[in-house]
Amino acid sequence: MNKGNITKQKIAVVAWQLFRENGYENTTVDDIIQKSGTSKGSFYHYYSGKDELLSTLSDIFDAKYEELLKEMDPDMNSFDKLIYLTVKSHEMIGEDIPIDLLSQLYASQVTTRGDKHLLNQNRLYYRMINEIVDEGQRRGQIRNDMPYYEVAQLYIQCERAIVYDYCINEGRYNLGEYTRRVMPMIFGCVKAQGE
Repeated sequence: MNKGNITKQKIAVVAWQLFRENGYENTTVDDIIQKSGTSKGSFYHYYSGKDELLSTLSDIFDAKYEELLKEMDPDMNSFDKLIYLTVKSHEMIGEDIPIDLLSQLYASQVTTRGDKHLLNQNRLYYRMINEIVDEGQRRGQIRNDMPYYEVAQLYIQCERAIVYDYCINEGRYNLGEYTRRVMPMIFGCVKAQGE
């Protein structure tokens, strides 16, 4: 990752940390600049204002996925990798992302006509899921009677369904725990026979 992307990601991570601690309305651009150790020029180079940071949640997710990829054993069963990634990312969401901001993000993706950043196929998330499914099919751990990209899309739909349900239930349950129990059941149909 180049220095510019690191700075942009750092601003987003700090902003979301402050949103969580102080609330979105009580967090100022100056707070974000000070805590991230960047300049006002750097902030405005990457973001037009605080509102634009709402769309950076996908960057926060991708930073978490990058961290999780480094922790995972490359020899882990590919199906288990997908479950692990979902559980760990949902634990992070449940602990670190305020439910009102998460709901606002999901709502914006439904109503917006412009950039739907959660659907950006160039994100690490999409590349990673496609690669893991492809790997799993080659290893015989994920069924291969469907193209890898269709299995990856099914995974993404299952994962999003859980987060959507969490949002409409206003975060009334532990997202990480719930995901740990149900994701293997709802996505288990793609696990190769005998695995």
